[in-house]
Amino acid sequence: MAPFPGSGLAKGLAVTLRTMTRKTVTEQYPDAQPELPPRTRGVIGLFEENCTVCMLCARECPDWCIYIDSHKETVPPAAPGGRERSRNVLDRFAIDFSLCMYCGICIEVCPFDALFWSPEFEYAETDIRDLTHERDKLREWMWTVPAPPALDPAAEEPKEIAAARKTAEKLAAAQAEPAPDQPTAPQGGES
Repeated sequence: MAPFPGSGLAKGLAVTLRTMTRKTVTEQYPDAQPELPPRTRGVIGLFEENCTVCMLCARECPDWCIYIDSHKETVPPAAPGGRERSRNVLDRFAIDFSLCMYCGICIEVCPFDALFWSPEFEYAETDIRDLTHERDKLREWMWTVPAPPALDPAAEEPKEIAAARKTAEKLAAAQAEPAPDQPTAPQGGES
């Protein structure tokens, strides 16, 4: 059976009337902070101590909005007779949030866990040139990063931990057994 003419209009008006009679749920934003989901993507925080200046984040960024400058520094030998090593020292780490598309590729490719999502979202500026945030500001946002979710208690134990536990149990059992070539002490009152 074909719908009568104007039935779509009647359904649309019914939806409109239902919506008009409901209470509004407007949040008064500057006065009341919004309830954000736990792992909200706001800005990127930098844990500078973990950054080795490998440049993977800057190379993989599709927008080229990460700027890294560094220099090499010679480290004295760790042991006498060793040779000097060189390491990269971070001079500048900046992200231009006017270019960033918040894809998270830089966070995913960082092999040393130096970049994290922070739920901070209030970083608006009056001038677009001020949206390039340097490492000091990125470090401040690092302390707003929430802790990772707890592991599932019903999850299987990681294979690395299980293997380490087996090895430790074998070593403990080997140390508890007396060696076969050592004589055992006499027990009781034998003479």
